[in-house]
Amino acid sequence: MGRLVTLATCSLNQWALDWEGNAERIIESIRQAKAAGATLRVGPELEISGYGALDGFMEGDTFLHSWEMLARIIDHPDCQDIVVDVGMPVRHRNVRYNCRVIFYNRNIILIRPKMWLANDGNYREMRHFTPWQRPQEVEDYYLESIVGKITGQYKVPFGDAVISTRDTCLGLETCEELFTPNGPHIPYGLAGVEIISNSSGSHHELKKLDTRINLITQATKLSGGIYLYANQQGCDGDRLYYDGCAMIVINGSIVAQGSQFSLNDVEVVTATVDIEEVRTYRSTASRNMQASKQTPFVRLDLDMRLSRTDEDADPGLAPSDALEPRYHAPEEEIALGPACWLWDYLRRSGAAGFFLPLSGGIDSCATAVIVHSMCREVIKAVSEGNEQVIKDVRRLCAEPADSTWIPTTSQEVCNRIFHTSFMGTQNSSKETRDRAKELAVEIGSYHIDFNFDTVVTALTNLFTVVTNFQPKFKVHGGSRAENQALQNIQARLRMVLSYLFASLLPTVRQRPGGGGLLVLASSNVDEWYAPRSTLHT
Repeated sequence: MGRLVTLATCSLNQWALDWEGNAERIIESIRQAKAAGATLRVGPELEISGYGALDGFMEGDTFLHSWEMLARIIDHPDCQDIVVDVGMPVRHRNVRYNCRVIFYNRNIILIRPKMWLANDGNYREMRHFTPWQRPQEVEDYYLESIVGKITGQYKVPFGDAVISTRDTCLGLETCEELFTPNGPHIPYGLAGVEIISNSSGSHHELKKLDTRINLITQATKLSGGIYLYANQQGCDGDRLYYDGCAMIVINGSIVAQGSQFSLNDVEVVTATVDIEEVRTYRSTASRNMQASKQTPFVRLDLDMRLSRTDEDADPGLAPSDALEPRYHAPEEEIALGPACWLWDYLRRSGAAGFFLPLSGGIDSCATAVIVHSMCREVIKAVSEGNEQVIKDVRRLCAEPADSTWIPTTSQEVCNRIFHTSFMGTQNSSKETRDRAKELAVEIGSYHIDFNFDTVVTALTNLFTVVTNFQPKFKVHGGSRAENQALQNIQARLRMVLSYLFASLLPTVRQRPGGGGLLVLASSNVDEWYAPRSTLHT
């Protein structure tokens, strides 16, 4: 007899320290999971506070507000009759931990701290948290009263344990633990854990999805098991983009996969799996010899079933079919990742749009195309009826509260929120000026074109009046220092002019409420290190 269980994982577009918004998105994901018939819901890492709170994790209020939001979620009527796994920071014995809290029907089952922290590349988790360094050990956590008065609990288990229901066993690992050579999923699998959840805050890198899928499929292919991967999606206030792609894998086969680049605030992925398939898969002698020597984990009993009984079973319910993994080409990742980040940052910044100095060169043109890619994603989401995106685009375009305006083309959106400018001098070529104009027309940006030689002349004349020295370009007999200074005057003036136009163009265009624009920079990587980008030089 099979044991069918419907499981849910998700990608959430959380925002650092957006307590009310984060809690509502978590509750909405639980609603959707229950509507799909799921009995377990897994969410992203630190989803209550937002992963990118950074030094906010050093403030006591961050922990207090996290417990306040957890109390709201635990007590919400839509969050009952389903096992819920949420991520939040927890301070235990005055030590800060990155934790998962598992609860069921207003009762906390386990607080599971992260054991291996990400502390390289873009990650600095050791600055904010301490890893739990006692594998397979559990102790008491004395519960905050704001939650305890709801759950009726004074203390709850804290540490590295697994959860046993009437029909299966659940283990948990967090983000980086999947990437470590001896991740928790290995001893979990050997100890008889059949369902493993992973709560992640994993940012986008080219081809990183390939790595994740390889690790998850190989882990479950070697030891068998059901693996639920949840991830943050979007920009949560930091400079990184988290690329979602929640998935469910059983015995090395993907049975559900979410989107990698999306403007959805909540995306729930569900699959129905047969626990008996895991037990059959694990019948090999070599695996069982290793499993027989595995030291046991503390098992916390949860008196409920994740799978359906024969009486409750839907005759038409069957295990989800295996899927081929979906990947984007590198060119698509480059176009979509930054585009989705730009949309999140813009809609939450309070700005009226973007301003980009468009030189006609490859760097600024590539940046403009990425912004247009953002507008294309907005139109895609609007056409799919995404109410949040429709609401955001109307607000960004300063539509009245009762507006029913629906944009139909990416150029229409682009013209309302994207401003480009060719800032020429006597040294600018006709070719670059024409290229900038042609691209602006193609993508639909609001484009202005002007020369600022008079400003350059005024500045050099001021210098001459003060010093009685007339600097010259090298081609006119000037020194290397003079040549560099005159070149930098143009770049620095472009920066000042960019911020001037960004501050006032919405007013010039009679945008209701005015507003300001976010200035985008464009340069090669080596120019940032020099530095020679227009934004900062």
